[in-house]
Amino acid sequence: MKWKGRRASKNVQDHRGRRVAGAGGAGALGLMLKIGSRFGIKGILAVVVLGVVLWQFGLVDPAQMLGAPAKTTNVPVQASAEEQQRLEFVKVVLADTEDVWNREFARNGGDYKEPQLVVFRGAVNTGCGGASSASGPFYCPADRNVYIDLGFYDQLERSFDAPGDFAQAYVIAHEVGHHIQTLLGTSQKVHAQRGQPDYNEYSVRLELQADFYAGVWAHHNSEYLERGDIEEAMRAANAIGDDTIQSKSQGRVLPHTFTHGTSEQRMRWFNRGLQSGDISGGDTFSIPYSQL
Repeated sequence: MKWKGRRASKNVQDHRGRRVAGAGGAGALGLMLKIGSRFGIKGILAVVVLGVVLWQFGLVDPAQMLGAPAKTTNVPVQASAEEQQRLEFVKVVLADTEDVWNREFARNGGDYKEPQLVVFRGAVNTGCGGASSASGPFYCPADRNVYIDLGFYDQLERSFDAPGDFAQAYVIAHEVGHHIQTLLGTSQKVHAQRGQPDYNEYSVRLELQADFYAGVWAHHNSEYLERGDIEEAMRAANAIGDDTIQSKSQGRVLPHTFTHGTSEQRMRWFNRGLQSGDISGGDTFSIPYSQL
Protein backbone atom coordinates (compact mmCIF):
# COMPACT_ATOMS: atom_id res chain seq x y z
CA MET A 1 0.00 0.00 0.00
CA LYS A 2 1.34 3.43 -0.95
CA TRP A 3 1.05 5.45 2.23
CA LYS A 4 4.30 7.26 3.03
CA GLY A 5 4.27 11.01 2.57
CA ARG A 6 0.47 11.22 2.41
CA ARG A 7 -2.03 13.08 4.58
CA ALA A 8 -2.27 11.92 8.17
CA SER A 9 -5.48 12.17 10.17
CA LYS A 10 -5.66 14.59 13.09
CA ASN A 11 -8.26 12.36 14.74
CA VAL A 12 -5.73 10.01 16.34
CA GLN A 13 -5.21 10.09 20.10
CA ASP A 14 -1.97 8.60 21.39
CA HIS A 15 -2.71 7.04 24.80
CA ARG A 16 0.27 4.71 24.85
CA GLY A 17 1.70 6.59 27.82
CA ARG A 18 -1.42 6.10 29.90
CA ARG A 19 -1.57 3.28 32.41
CA VAL A 20 -4.93 2.03 33.66
CA ALA A 21 -5.11 0.59 37.18
CA GLY A 22 -8.04 -1.04 38.91
CA ALA A 23 -10.19 -1.72 35.87
CA GLY A 24 -11.48 -4.93 37.42
CA GLY A 25 -13.97 -3.60 39.97
CA ALA A 26 -17.00 -4.91 38.13
CA GLY A 27 -15.24 -8.23 37.71
CA ALA A 28 -14.64 -8.41 41.46
CA LEU A 29 -18.31 -7.88 42.20
CA GLY A 30 -19.20 -10.51 39.64
CA LEU A 31 -16.82 -12.91 41.35
CA MET A 32 -18.50 -12.22 44.70
CA LEU A 33 -21.88 -13.12 43.22
CA LYS A 34 -20.50 -16.36 41.85
CA ILE A 35 -18.94 -17.25 45.21
CA GLY A 36 -22.23 -16.44 46.96
CA SER A 37 -24.22 -18.66 44.63
CA ARG A 38 -21.90 -21.58 45.23
CA PHE A 39 -20.75 -21.23 48.87
CA GLY A 40 -23.44 -19.00 50.37
CA ILE A 41 -22.94 -16.16 52.82
CA LYS A 42 -20.00 -17.92 54.50
CA GLY A 43 -18.07 -17.87 51.26
CA ILE A 44 -18.72 -14.16 50.78
CA LEU A 45 -17.66 -13.40 54.37
CA ALA A 46 -14.45 -15.33 53.85
CA VAL A 47 -13.65 -13.27 50.75
CA VAL A 48 -14.43 -10.04 52.63
CA VAL A 49 -12.08 -11.00 55.46
CA LEU A 50 -9.37 -11.83 52.94
CA GLY A 51 -9.95 -8.47 51.25
CA VAL A 52 -9.56 -6.63 54.56
CA VAL A 53 -6.29 -8.42 55.26
CA LEU A 54 -4.95 -7.59 51.77
CA TRP A 55 -6.05 -3.96 52.21
CA GLN A 56 -4.21 -3.70 55.53
CA PHE A 57 -1.05 -4.86 53.79
CA GLY A 58 -1.61 -2.30 51.04
CA LEU A 59 -2.16 -4.91 48.35
CA VAL A 60 -5.65 -3.86 47.24
CA ASP A 61 -7.70 -0.67 47.06
CA PRO A 62 -11.19 -1.29 48.49
CA ALA A 63 -12.67 1.46 46.30
CA GLN A 64 -11.59 -0.46 43.23
CA MET A 65 -12.93 -3.71 44.66
CA LEU A 66 -16.33 -2.02 44.89
CA GLY A 67 -16.23 -1.01 41.27
CA ALA A 68 -14.88 2.55 41.46
CA PRO A 69 -13.62 4.04 38.20
CA ALA A 70 -10.18 2.88 37.17
CA LYS A 71 -7.28 5.24 37.82
CA THR A 72 -5.15 6.44 34.93
CA THR A 73 -1.56 7.62 35.20
CA ASN A 74 0.77 8.95 32.53
CA VAL A 75 4.27 7.62 31.93
CA PRO A 76 6.86 8.50 29.27
CA VAL A 77 6.38 6.67 25.98
CA GLN A 78 9.27 4.55 24.77
CA ALA A 79 8.63 3.15 21.32
CA SER A 80 10.71 1.43 18.71
CA ALA A 81 11.15 2.90 15.25
CA GLU A 82 8.86 0.14 13.93
CA GLU A 83 6.09 1.04 16.36
CA GLN A 84 6.37 4.73 15.51
CA GLN A 85 6.10 3.88 11.84
CA ARG A 86 2.95 1.89 12.59
CA LEU A 87 1.51 4.93 14.35
CA GLU A 88 2.14 7.07 11.29
CA PHE A 89 0.66 4.33 9.13
CA VAL A 90 -2.64 4.14 11.04
CA LYS A 91 -2.92 7.94 10.85
CA VAL A 92 -2.75 7.74 7.04
CA VAL A 93 -5.21 4.83 6.89
CA LEU A 94 -7.68 6.71 9.08
CA ALA A 95 -7.27 9.76 6.83
CA ASP A 96 -8.10 7.54 3.83
CA THR A 97 -11.31 6.37 5.50
CA GLU A 98 -12.21 9.99 6.24
CA ASP A 99 -11.74 10.99 2.61
CA VAL A 100 -13.77 8.07 1.29
CA TRP A 101 -16.66 8.24 3.74
CA ASN A 102 -16.96 12.02 3.65
CA ARG A 103 -17.41 11.76 -0.12
CA GLU A 104 -19.79 8.80 0.05
CA PHE A 105 -22.01 10.30 2.74
CA ALA A 106 -22.14 13.62 0.85
CA ARG A 107 -23.02 11.78 -2.36
CA ASN A 108 -25.95 10.19 -0.55
CA GLY A 109 -27.07 13.45 1.03
CA GLY A 110 -25.61 12.76 4.47
CA ASP A 111 -23.00 14.22 6.79
CA TYR A 112 -20.14 11.97 7.89
CA LYS A 113 -19.00 12.53 11.47
CA GLU A 114 -15.41 11.34 11.71
CA PRO A 115 -14.47 8.99 14.56
CA GLN A 116 -11.42 9.26 16.79
CA LEU A 117 -8.85 6.48 16.76
CA VAL A 118 -7.24 5.82 20.15
CA VAL A 119 -3.88 4.06 20.22
CA PHE A 120 -3.12 2.44 23.58
CA ARG A 121 -1.00 -0.17 25.29
CA GLY A 122 -2.16 -2.89 27.62
CA ALA A 123 -5.45 -1.48 28.85
CA VAL A 124 -7.70 1.50 28.19
CA ASN A 125 -10.77 3.24 29.59
CA THR A 126 -13.56 3.70 27.05
CA GLY A 127 -17.15 4.85 26.93
CA CYS A 128 -18.01 1.14 26.86
CA GLY A 129 -15.96 0.38 30.02
CA GLY A 130 -12.43 -0.85 30.60
CA ALA A 131 -10.77 -3.00 27.96
CA SER A 132 -7.45 -4.73 27.44
CA SER A 133 -5.25 -5.46 24.47
CA ALA A 134 -6.51 -9.05 24.56
CA SER A 135 -9.79 -7.75 23.09
CA GLY A 136 -8.01 -6.87 19.86
CA PRO A 137 -8.97 -3.75 17.90
CA PHE A 138 -12.55 -2.65 18.58
CA TYR A 139 -15.08 0.12 18.14
CA CYS A 140 -17.03 1.61 21.04
CA PRO A 141 -20.41 3.04 19.94
CA ALA A 142 -20.83 4.87 23.27
CA ASP A 143 -17.96 7.29 22.57
CA ARG A 144 -17.70 6.59 18.82
CA ASN A 145 -14.00 5.81 19.02
CA VAL A 146 -11.90 3.09 17.42
CA TYR A 147 -9.32 1.52 19.75
CA ILE A 148 -6.17 -0.38 18.86
CA ASP A 149 -3.02 -1.59 20.55
CA LEU A 150 -0.42 -1.55 17.78
CA GLY A 151 1.00 -4.77 19.19
CA PHE A 152 -2.02 -6.51 17.65
CA TYR A 153 -0.29 -6.31 14.30
CA ASP A 154 2.40 -8.65 15.58
CA GLN A 155 -0.32 -11.11 16.53
CA LEU A 156 -1.98 -10.67 13.15
CA GLU A 157 1.24 -11.66 11.44
CA ARG A 158 2.49 -14.40 13.75
CA SER A 159 -0.64 -16.01 15.18
CA PHE A 160 -3.00 -15.46 12.27
CA ASP A 161 -0.42 -15.68 9.48
CA ALA A 162 -1.76 -12.49 7.91
CA PRO A 163 1.20 -10.14 7.35
CA GLY A 164 1.28 -7.00 5.24
CA ASP A 165 0.35 -3.35 5.59
CA PHE A 166 -2.94 -3.71 3.73
CA ALA A 167 -4.01 -6.49 6.09
CA GLN A 168 -3.38 -3.98 8.87
CA ALA A 169 -5.34 -1.32 6.99
CA TYR A 170 -8.28 -3.72 6.54
CA VAL A 171 -8.52 -4.11 10.33
CA ILE A 172 -8.96 -0.35 10.79
CA ALA A 173 -11.35 -0.06 7.85
CA HIS A 174 -13.50 -2.82 9.39
CA GLU A 175 -13.73 -1.00 12.73
CA VAL A 176 -14.57 2.25 10.94
CA GLY A 177 -17.31 0.20 9.27
CA HIS A 178 -18.85 -0.23 12.72
CA HIS A 179 -18.76 3.55 13.12
CA ILE A 180 -20.73 3.89 9.90
CA GLN A 181 -23.29 1.43 11.27
CA THR A 182 -23.65 3.61 14.36
CA LEU A 183 -24.14 6.74 12.25
CA LEU A 184 -26.80 4.95 10.17
CA GLY A 185 -28.57 3.50 13.23
CA THR A 186 -27.85 -0.13 12.30
CA SER A 187 -25.81 -0.92 15.40
CA GLN A 188 -28.51 0.41 17.71
CA LYS A 189 -31.10 -1.88 16.14
CA VAL A 190 -28.83 -4.90 16.54
CA HIS A 191 -27.91 -4.11 20.13
CA ALA A 192 -31.64 -3.88 20.92
CA GLN A 193 -31.81 -7.61 20.12
CA ARG A 194 -29.49 -8.56 23.00
CA GLY A 195 -30.94 -11.41 25.02
CA GLN A 196 -32.91 -12.79 22.07
CA PRO A 197 -32.25 -16.40 21.02
CA ASP A 198 -31.05 -15.34 17.57
CA TYR A 199 -28.85 -12.46 18.74
CA ASN A 200 -25.70 -14.21 17.51
CA GLU A 201 -27.12 -14.22 14.00
CA TYR A 202 -27.67 -10.46 14.19
CA SER A 203 -24.09 -10.07 15.40
CA VAL A 204 -22.79 -12.04 12.42
CA ARG A 205 -24.82 -9.89 10.03
CA LEU A 206 -23.39 -6.74 11.65
CA GLU A 207 -19.80 -7.97 11.34
CA LEU A 208 -20.20 -9.06 7.72
CA GLN A 209 -21.64 -5.67 6.86
CA ALA A 210 -18.59 -4.01 8.44
CA ASP A 211 -16.44 -6.23 6.21
CA PHE A 212 -18.49 -5.04 3.23
CA TYR A 213 -17.88 -1.41 4.20
CA ALA A 214 -14.16 -2.15 4.46
CA GLY A 215 -14.36 -3.46 0.89
CA VAL A 216 -16.15 -0.30 -0.25
CA TRP A 217 -13.33 1.74 1.29
CA ALA A 218 -10.75 -0.37 -0.56
CA HIS A 219 -12.66 0.14 -3.83
CA HIS A 220 -12.44 3.91 -3.53
CA ASN A 221 -8.83 3.74 -2.33
CA SER A 222 -7.62 1.68 -5.30
CA GLU A 223 -5.18 4.32 -6.55
CA TYR A 224 -2.99 3.63 -3.53
CA LEU A 225 -3.09 -0.15 -3.75
CA GLU A 226 -0.10 -2.22 -4.79
CA ARG A 227 0.19 -5.73 -6.13
CA GLY A 228 -0.74 -8.26 -3.46
CA ASP A 229 -2.64 -5.82 -1.25
CA ILE A 230 -6.07 -7.36 -1.82
CA GLU A 231 -4.63 -10.82 -1.17
CA GLU A 232 -3.31 -9.52 2.17
CA ALA A 233 -6.75 -8.28 3.15
CA MET A 234 -8.37 -11.55 2.05
CA ARG A 235 -5.83 -13.52 4.06
CA ALA A 236 -6.64 -11.44 7.13
CA ALA A 237 -10.40 -11.88 6.64
CA ASN A 238 -9.88 -15.61 6.25
CA ALA A 239 -7.70 -15.84 9.36
CA ILE A 240 -10.22 -14.19 11.69
CA GLY A 241 -13.32 -16.12 10.64
CA ASP A 242 -15.15 -17.79 13.53
CA ASP A 243 -14.70 -21.28 12.09
CA THR A 244 -10.97 -20.84 11.56
CA ILE A 245 -10.38 -19.42 15.03
CA GLN A 246 -12.49 -22.10 16.73
CA SER A 247 -10.78 -24.88 14.81
CA LYS A 248 -7.35 -23.63 15.87
CA SER A 249 -8.21 -22.81 19.47
CA GLN A 250 -10.51 -25.68 20.46
CA GLY A 251 -10.21 -28.24 17.70
CA ARG A 252 -13.89 -28.10 16.71
CA VAL A 253 -16.33 -25.70 15.11
CA LEU A 254 -19.61 -24.66 16.76
CA PRO A 255 -21.68 -22.67 14.23
CA HIS A 256 -24.38 -21.72 16.75
CA THR A 257 -21.76 -19.73 18.70
CA PHE A 258 -20.54 -17.69 15.73
CA THR A 259 -20.53 -13.92 16.23
CA HIS A 260 -18.44 -12.67 13.28
CA GLY A 261 -19.08 -15.12 10.44
CA THR A 262 -17.03 -17.83 8.77
CA SER A 263 -13.80 -17.15 6.93
CA GLU A 264 -15.54 -17.71 3.60
CA GLN A 265 -18.34 -15.29 4.50
CA ARG A 266 -15.95 -12.59 5.65
CA MET A 267 -13.90 -12.81 2.46
CA ARG A 268 -17.05 -12.84 0.31
CA TRP A 269 -18.58 -9.73 1.85
CA PHE A 270 -15.30 -7.82 1.77
CA ASN A 271 -15.01 -8.72 -1.90
CA ARG A 272 -18.60 -7.63 -2.58
CA GLY A 273 -17.81 -4.20 -1.21
CA LEU A 274 -14.57 -4.11 -3.14
CA GLN A 275 -16.29 -4.92 -6.42
CA SER A 276 -19.31 -2.63 -6.05
CA GLY A 277 -17.99 0.39 -4.16
CA ASP A 278 -21.61 1.19 -3.33
CA ILE A 279 -22.64 1.42 0.32
CA SER A 280 -26.23 0.49 -0.55
CA GLY A 281 -25.15 -3.01 -1.61
CA GLY A 282 -24.25 -4.11 1.91
CA ASP A 283 -27.65 -5.12 3.25
CA THR A 284 -26.76 -8.26 5.19
CA PHE A 285 -30.02 -8.17 7.14
CA SER A 286 -32.61 -8.93 4.46
CA ILE A 287 -30.85 -12.08 3.22
CA PRO A 288 -31.76 -15.46 4.78
CA TYR A 289 -29.08 -16.31 7.34
CA SER A 290 -28.21 -19.55 5.56
CA GLN A 291 -27.40 -17.61 2.39
CA LEU A 292 -24.97 -15.11 3.90
